[in-house]
Amino acid sequence: MMKWLRFILFPFGFLFAGITFLRNKFYDWNIFKSSKFSIPIINIGNLSVGGTGKTPHTAYLIDLLKNDYQLFTLSRGYGRKKRGFIIADDQSVAHDIGDEPLLYYKRFGQEIGVAVETNRVMGVIEICREQPETNLILLDDAYQHRAIHAGLNILITTYEKPFYQDYILPVGDLREWRAGKKRADIIIVSKCPDLSELEKGKIITQIAPAQHQSVFFSKINYGQLRSLYSAKESDNINGRPIILVTAIANASYLRKFLEKSHRILCHFEFNDHYDFKETDITEVHNLFDKFVSDKPLIITTEKDAMRLFRADFESALMAYPWMIQDIEVEVDRAEEFNQLVKTHVEKNS
Repeated sequence: MMKWLRFILFPFGFLFAGITFLRNKFYDWNIFKSSKFSIPIINIGNLSVGGTGKTPHTAYLIDLLKNDYQLFTLSRGYGRKKRGFIIADDQSVAHDIGDEPLLYYKRFGQEIGVAVETNRVMGVIEICREQPETNLILLDDAYQHRAIHAGLNILITTYEKPFYQDYILPVGDLREWRAGKKRADIIIVSKCPDLSELEKGKIITQIAPAQHQSVFFSKINYGQLRSLYSAKESDNINGRPIILVTAIANASYLRKFLEKSHRILCHFEFNDHYDFKETDITEVHNLFDKFVSDKPLIITTEKDAMRLFRADFESALMAYPWMIQDIEVEVDRAEEFNQLVKTHVEKNS
């Protein structure tokens, strides 16, 4: 049904494509101006709508750079209820700053700063005003936000649905024309299986990178399960059935991974960034109670957990075995990639 609806809406795709094309051209022709700043800014984003693995790649960059720089992440805070510029602190919840910024704050704590602001230019200005020691900013999901000039643009596309096989909304998932790839300095093909050099070469040929562009490949690595309300890894989980609860753009990779060692009793699959309700939690727990003799686990993602960390949910969730499946990315030619990023930051500091 959704596929047919997309093709019915195909004429609107021309309108959307025309608007995005003109907007980009106005920036290219300097009719619309991009603001530049004196500190290095790295932009991590994609051409498509969600599901490329942007969040774990941003976390990878934070890990790479946090020990050498006073680093801030800046996001728009998708789905948050509060407006304006906010710096995350121990009182922050997803309703205030969004799930992804809260994930960065909870994972890295005081090692970095985390801020949200819809207007990225104003966000950078506020960060530099309130935290003048900041000397590096990571722009999260701002590839189309051309009002700010980033010195290094990292574009992420998936192996399963690369941008060169996709179409602009609403027929496909692209936010802009495929030609938007030309603004990237680094292109990462994410969520890859194990690929031979020949297979990588064929993909690079399809991407057709410019001389200044570097192409890398990354894959997902799933870590240990840990308790929702504790950083401690869980023991005695092998073979236990699971109830899977997700609200991310594409949960198929996680599901395939879990099915290798667990029986999935049910998958509660909500829309990306879904705002969980008490009735959803009750429904999950009612199903758990039906299978309680099998000692199932309730598993969710780290990003989804950010929207479950709510005072009105806490007592109910702590009464059941809710677990978080950790995730990280592995970049091929990691040493080359890391050096490329570090060299850019050093030269522009």
